Amino acid sequence: FGRNYFNRYSAPETEEDEFADERAEILAEAAAFKKSAVAYLHPEVGVCLEDANLFGRNYFERASAPDVESMEEAEERAKILAEAAALKQLASDYMHPEVGVKTTDPTLFGRNYFNRYSAPETEEDE
Repeated sequence: FGRNYFNRYSAPETEEDEFADERAEILAEAAAFKKSAVAYLHPEVGVCLEDANLFGRNYFERASAPDVESMEEAEERAKILAEAAALKQLASDYMHPEVGVKTTDPTLFGRNYFNRYSAPETEEDE
């Protein structure tokens, strides 16, 4: 004569799994709303972020990112900057003649063996 604990008349009513899941979702949403309301009413508390993805930034789409230029524009920019550097060096050489010319190219000091003054006279074919 055993008695079933769950089927007795004085047993508390149980709810089905669907209702229990729905109740859990509703309670979770209510807790999230309460947390949002407390954050809104008390701005002096500050913000606590737990998700690391919230701190991520997109390097290429940020407001201070430089505009991307095409390969032709990059080559033209490099050429213009090289010309500007050459003109600056030329202006500096013109304004300061006391500096003198500095070369490291060994071909500038080469001599022509055939046209030197001490070269023997050669006959030319006509």
